[in-house]
Amino acid sequence: MLGLDNWIASLSDGTTLALVCVVAVVLGLRHASDPDHLAAVSTLIAGTRERSTAAAARLGLAWGLGHATTLFAFGLPIVLFESYLPQAVQEAAETTVGLIIAALAIWLLVRWRRGLFHLHLHAHEDSLHAHGHVHGGDGHPHRSSRARSPFQAFAIGLVHGMGGSAGVGVLLLTSIHDHAVAVAALALFALCTALSMAAVSTGLGFTLGRAGMRNIFPALAPILGLASLSFGVWYALGALHMAPYYL
Repeated sequence: MLGLDNWIASLSDGTTLALVCVVAVVLGLRHASDPDHLAAVSTLIAGTRERSTAAAARLGLAWGLGHATTLFAFGLPIVLFESYLPQAVQEAAETTVGLIIAALAIWLLVRWRRGLFHLHLHAHEDSLHAHGHVHGGDGHPHRSSRARSPFQAFAIGLVHGMGGSAGVGVLLLTSIHDHAVAVAALALFALCTALSMAAVSTGLGFTLGRAGMRNIFPALAPILGLASLSFGVWYALGALHMAPYYL
């Protein structure tokens, strides 16, 4: 989606602070819709035991803050000194992003294969109702399973934020000439990306927490896992120039 990003960045003249801030905010909101971000956060949330709206919001915000931290750290020398990461490092970062997405997808598939997402039939008066449950182990008894912590989500976001940081700097440098304004715009970009990912995660958690979705999630889990696994493998191969790469 670099064409769209370039178009958004071109709306700024690089001198009007208000316009620069608006463009940085819009870029941050748009950046959160990248397919690699959506694939990572969807498997991150879906693979946890607790998929409530509040829990998903916490994980999404932690993931987004981790992503924003490295995005800002690696983007700062670009906007100040036009100092880019070596090509080999950029490729390694993008490859790692793909591998993280694939790893999250595999973990979701492993949990599904172990029967951690399945339906129970419960009798209610004269009828039977199916309810989705998440188990902590292979056996039938409901044992607690440790959900992924915000710290883990933050760590995943830290690594994920390394990918694409150079592209962010290029977009900002093409329209912003004042260093102080450029740094402020980069900070806004990173912050809005984090908040947008929290919003996306909240919506995902709300959706997965609905009764109807819980009932069909055992059937959707392998589809989501396989789709994310395929995307992660393709993303990693694309970063290594071993597959067509259109992002």
